[in-house]
Amino acid sequence: MKTVLHKSTTRGHANHGWLNSYHTFSFAGYYNPERIHFGALRVLNDDTVVPGMGFGTHPHDNMEIISIPLEGELQHKDSMHNVAVIKKGEVQVMSAGTGIYHSEYNKRKDSEVKFLQIWVFPDKKNVTPRYDQISIEDIAQQNEFYQILSPNADDQGVWVHQQAWFHLGEFDQELSRNYQFKKQGNGLYVFVLEGEAEVAGTKLSKRDGLGVWDAGELVFKVFEGTRLLLMEVPLTL
Repeated sequence: MKTVLHKSTTRGHANHGWLNSYHTFSFAGYYNPERIHFGALRVLNDDTVVPGMGFGTHPHDNMEIISIPLEGELQHKDSMHNVAVIKKGEVQVMSAGTGIYHSEYNKRKDSEVKFLQIWVFPDKKNVTPRYDQISIEDIAQQNEFYQILSPNADDQGVWVHQQAWFHLGEFDQELSRNYQFKKQGNGLYVFVLEGEAEVAGTKLSKRDGLGVWDAGELVFKVFEGTRLLLMEVPLTL
């Protein structure tokens, strides 16, 4: 088993006033040659946007883009004529493919919006752009890891053009849970949203990240109030 630890305090940081963003991997003005990506996981941004502000219309192509709101409401518009609001308890995915334009704004005028923006390299290029948004409240399971993303359109959660699986885990007591890798050769990136956990002999706190590979199964020790995001992705592109 091999691991790489990214403590929360070592992330890139950019505060633009309207946007306060932490970058686990190199992004925009933050560049670290040792932290370009973890396999197919290219971007993991932890963003906070002040009331009424946001990202103006901008392009993307050939990337799977996943947004997971943590607090507040995010207004979305794109060149596919989608207009939507996403909030905590929902997951949004876009396959940028041949190219899309979109904007994201804090819908509220009185409170911040906090969300994770995640980019995954696709396994197919120049696909037809696609948008989807789902509620995960009906699939959430307390004290278990539950799937929110996969490569399969008919599986639980959203789907992407990549052999990737995402799970969330929300725990209200101290316990142990196992995670079985879905595909041989994949790696798993663990991101702590809240609380504390121990995995592969490493103690993790809020917003710490740990990449693990050359393993078939992992044992997690979690504590009361812990919330984890697990991102299993191919290590080769």
